Amino acid sequence: MKQGDFVWYELATSDPDAAQAFYEGISAWTIEPSGMPGMDYRLAKVGDRQVAGVMPIMEMMEDKRPSWRGYIGVDDVDAMTGKVKAAGGAVHFGPDDIPMVGRFAVCTDPQGALFMLFRGAGEPAPDLDPATPGAIGWHELTTSDWEAAWSFYAGLFGWEKAMAVDMGDMGTYQTFTINGVHAGGMMTAPGQPAAWRYYITVADIDAAAKAIGDGGATIQMGPHEVPGGSWIVMGLDPQGAPFAVSGPKKG
Repeated sequence: MKQGDFVWYELATSDPDAAQAFYEGISAWTIEPSGMPGMDYRLAKVGDRQVAGVMPIMEMMEDKRPSWRGYIGVDDVDAMTGKVKAAGGAVHFGPDDIPMVGRFAVCTDPQGALFMLFRGAGEPAPDLDPATPGAIGWHELTTSDWEAAWSFYAGLFGWEKAMAVDMGDMGTYQTFTINGVHAGGMMTAPGQPAAWRYYITVADIDAAAKAIGDGGATIQMGPHEVPGGSWIVMGLDPQGAPFAVSGPKKG
């Protein structure tokens, strides 16, 4: 893990059993109990590599809607929470410890998008190639002001701009790299709540799209080709959490 990397992802859902069945059906994940005492926390894996967690929505959560959240790795959670506040963001919970796991904090950026800070207690997992089926290979922020959001995240985590895509009336889609890896994009979406959406890499976009529909999700867009040759599908899972998949078109 390098500072600024997305290091973990977590689905808070109203129905963990149904969510597990859905995501196992559309991706390369296997999902199994974590064994955490007193808590239904499940681990999504690609082979033996842990990628994400699945858990029920908890009363303490700031947002009770089903949603995905991303954890950004930092060297010092306590110091970074101070920087988040100084840059106009907010800290809603923590810093606090998860015994034997690490230290974290729940934050929002100045436009209101949720993200987490995290420092693990042990050795970090090896990097996972974003093109590996089951990896979360793209991180997309829709916000009321992408340029202000960019200044916030780049200032905190050292992210760097990559290709800017002119989307006509929809404005600019600014892609970015994290520690040299092409990792995501930002765009202004007036009238929508600021939020991150995470893209699960799949081996075949058409097969994934069929599985998404068969699994009871709502497809909002796609399959749609994006610059670089990948294809994407954006949707809401059966419990209403926004998600996306990306991958090649085999046919």
